This record gives sequence, structure tokens and C-alpha cells, in this order.
Amino acid sequence: MTRGGRSKSEDQAERRCIATGESHPKAGLIRFVAGPDDRIVPDIAGKLPGRGIWVSSDRAALTKAVQKKLFSRAAKTQAVVSDTLVNDVEALLVKQVISLISLARKGGSAITGFEKVKEACTNGTVAVLLQAFDGSPSQLGKIRPPKGENSHITCLSAQELGVAFGRENVIHAALAAGGLSERVVEEAARLAGIREINVQMRADASGAVPELEGVKDV
Repeated sequence: MTRGGRSKSEDQAERRCIATGESHPKAGLIRFVAGPDDRIVPDIAGKLPGRGIWVSSDRAALTKAVQKKLFSRAAKTQAVVSDTLVNDVEALLVKQVISLISLARKGGSAITGFEKVKEACTNGTVAVLLQAFDGSPSQLGKIRPPKGENSHITCLSAQELGVAFGRENVIHAALAAGGLSERVVEEAARLAGIREINVQMRADASGAVPELEGVKDV
């Protein structure tokens, strides 16, 4: 399994991370492009025109790329890099994950509520358990994730999960198999790498939550 939650396959294109020098499937990296003013722009969706510059979805790797001025070397120009680039990438990934979960909810493949989620996970009718990283450990431990790889996502706060479901806060949610679940898993894995969140992350609400205004469906 590679970063980004997608299994590596022979036909999956790989790109080289400018920070680590290692090659990985594109799903596990973040693409950047240099704009007309040589400013480095995150291309989370991978659709912006221009030559791509790739960095692993890992906070340490991205921080290194900024501090060591590796974007300038890759772009072969004096690139302009924002001091907030790492946090900007995190905020964009948060919006991406929230938007995908919101779309899954509107399509009827995402549920929330402790009892509903617990029953669905027990019965095996969902593929992915979503839990807020700032929920209490005792509360989070009451629901066992579905069997299988990448079946537990913990990279969003209760407030962020709440945005996806149109509520103030959400601690537990789940996704049915198929539909948008694979994309949610992939984007959540990239976000977890930037946030340095493990599946068993401690409930720690310290640190600023990225600005969530203007979240749109994708």
C-alpha cells in the first residue's frame, strides 16, 4: 500500500518526490506548478496546466522542500514560495475530504450517529469508519472498524466532520463500499500524511483548525 491509500499497480504512473528523491504513484504525492509569476501553487486535483513538481504527502517532506528551496531547483527558476504553503496544502486537503464526504452523504452512501454507525460496522454493511480525532478515546473505542485495509479514517476533527454532514459536530460516521469511498480514502490518506496523523492518533485538539469557509462540492 502506498501513501494516498491506493494499491500500487504496474500501470499506475509514478513521479519523483523532490524532497526525498523517491518515486511513488501519483496518488500518494501532491502536485505543484509554477504560475506565470513563478509563484508555486498547490494543484490538489492535479489538473492545472504546466510542468508538475511533486512532493510526497508527508509534512516533513513538504517542509523540507520549502526550507531547502527545492521548488526553485525543480522549476529551474527563482520560485516564489509562500511562507504558509504547508498550511495552505493542509487546508486544501481538508476541504477536499469534506467535500467528498458531503457528496457521499447526498448520494446516500454516508451515515452518521453513534448507534447507526456501530450497527452498520457490526453488520458489515459499510466499508469505512470515519471518526473525529478529537473525540474521547473511550467513545472512539466503542466502535470497531470494518474488516479490510484502509477502513478507518481519523484525519478530521469533529467540527470538520460536522461540516460534511451539515451539523455542528460529528464524532462517528461511515461510508458504504463503492461510490466515492475510494476517493475519500485516498484523499484522507494524503491529509493524514500532511497532518502527521496515525490511525490510532491520540485525542488531541491542540493546534488551529484550518479555515473552512467556502467549502464546495467537488
